[in-house]
Amino acid sequence: MLEIDRIICTALAEDIGPGDLTTEATVAPETPARAELVAKEDFVLAGIDVARRVFAALDPHVAFGAVAHDGERVKKGTVLAEIEGHAASLLQGERVALNLLQRMCGVATLTARFVAAVSGTGAQIVDTRKTTPGLRVLEKYAVRMGGGRNHRIALYDGVLIKENHIAAAGGITAAVKRARTRLSHIHKIEIETRNPDEVREALAAGADIILLDNMDNAALRAAVQIINGQALAEASGGVNLDTAREVAETGVDLISVGALTHSYRAVDISMLIR
Repeated sequence: MLEIDRIICTALAEDIGPGDLTTEATVAPETPARAELVAKEDFVLAGIDVARRVFAALDPHVAFGAVAHDGERVKKGTVLAEIEGHAASLLQGERVALNLLQRMCGVATLTARFVAAVSGTGAQIVDTRKTTPGLRVLEKYAVRMGGGRNHRIALYDGVLIKENHIAAAGGITAAVKRARTRLSHIHKIEIETRNPDEVREALAAGADIILLDNMDNAALRAAVQIINGQALAEASGGVNLDTAREVAETGVDLISVGALTHSYRAVDISMLIR
């Protein structure tokens, strides 16, 4: 929650700065107001409590009543929340609350579409570190609300040995061996591979998860057969909504999709003062 509050405070400071010229010039400080957050299209909701925290950061006396809940599929016209307080507080928090909420709902909605695309295959949709700088905790949460799963949050909580690590370490075997000697037994090791020979080497080196990078479906099937359940198989690279199911049907366990957090479209939500 501290990280979310930091994001909100930074966003409010950016937007309001030394003062809201328009509101201060047009609205008396004690003017009361009631507003609604309204969905302008269908989407998966994520971030309603984040919106609440925006208004609370401005004025703890603002009453924010959520009508819909995170993870819920809402229809166009749905009232998401009812807000009451000083008009100035509502007006000053409007854009920051909507900016965060619309983006989080966009991530959740896109994630839900990918999850639906692979339904019944056994493959799970996971995100990546390709997030908006400063907003990772919000976007990762939104992925979960859309039915996806989180990959590592950041560099500090998971080991993913990629092409450049392999080159710097002197090869796949050397990289995995060095990692094993320096990590606790509770840490899993994932390594990126590009062809069958690298898959075999990663498996022999004792990798727990093998990332199959930018392989076509035939190569993915072959890699899954080589791995044969001895490690988790993760497909990554260029997966979209049109190709996700075919990739899932190759037998991989995980499909990582950077688009979830770098190519989503913010949904349409309005705040209307009644």
